[in-house]
Amino acid sequence: MEALQDRGLTALRLILAFTLLSTTLHYAHNVIRAADYPQIEGIPVGVAATLVAVVYFVLTAIGLLGYRDYLRGRHWRALAFLMVFSLSGLASLGHFLTGVPQIPAFWFVTIFTDAASALLLWGFVTWAAAKLNRVTVPDQLSTQH
Repeated sequence: MEALQDRGLTALRLILAFTLLSTTLHYAHNVIRAADYPQIEGIPVGVAATLVAVVYFVLTAIGLLGYRDYLRGRHWRALAFLMVFSLSGLASLGHFLTGVPQIPAFWFVTIFTDAASALLLWGFVTWAAAKLNRVTVPDQLSTQH
């Protein structure tokens, strides 16, 4: 699985760096300015902010486990962790289920950079899974008919 360690590792590092930057900014703003985001009825702002912080740390830890497993060559396990980690970006779109956030443009854009990072991660996982699933035929078998 040389392709996974060569091209794959560079791509994964870039995607993870982008994802961590985007989600850290967005989730931090979400915690600090929780009242500026649409609220779910019955959930106090402080509880919502705490839940966002916990989810951020749990999903980030899962992403780091995925990266660690990728480095160790445990590719299928890594890809599973990375797919779960991608939820950190997709979850940001959940703001629109309760209304449109009334936040400055920069912070509004981080909702979409989070979603974009999740899609990039899905693309990477799909590519890596295809590489792992590739069946190769030894030369001696391919020359025999």
